[in-house]
Amino acid sequence: MRCCCGLLRGRLGQFRGESRFTTWAYKFAIFEVSAKIGRHFWRHPSVPLDAEDWDRLPGRFGFDPAQEAEWRDLLAALRRAVDEVLTVRQRRVFVALVLNGVPLDTLVIEMASNRNAIYKTMFDARRKLRAALAANGYLSDDCSRRS
Repeated sequence: MRCCCGLLRGRLGQFRGESRFTTWAYKFAIFEVSAKIGRHFWRHPSVPLDAEDWDRLPGRFGFDPAQEAEWRDLLAALRRAVDEVLTVRQRRVFVALVLNGVPLDTLVIEMASNRNAIYKTMFDARRKLRAALAANGYLSDDCSRRS
């Protein structure tokens, strides 16, 4: 709790009295410490943010061996679309969030951006990927029109 005392004193003006002070202080400390732990953990990630691990992707979605065989062709098409259709920034965001499982807030810090910009980048990347997969016959056209 020692690391949060200075921050807590600096934010005393934000206490509105809507709950007990101790409840507010505990909540503040929990959020502050968890955010710092998350940032500390991702400063030296075990997986580089730009590394791609496409082989682990079916396992992250929980495909059983039969489903994995069916989806292997789709994943190959997705990988081609990521390489050919996305911009460098979209590709970096997609790889970090989807393949590497990097937390959004960590990616925001790493890319010196904000949450909304990362959300928008990911939204545009997903739209492009859906359109590319639909154009190549991997998805029906109604799936690509929903977004």
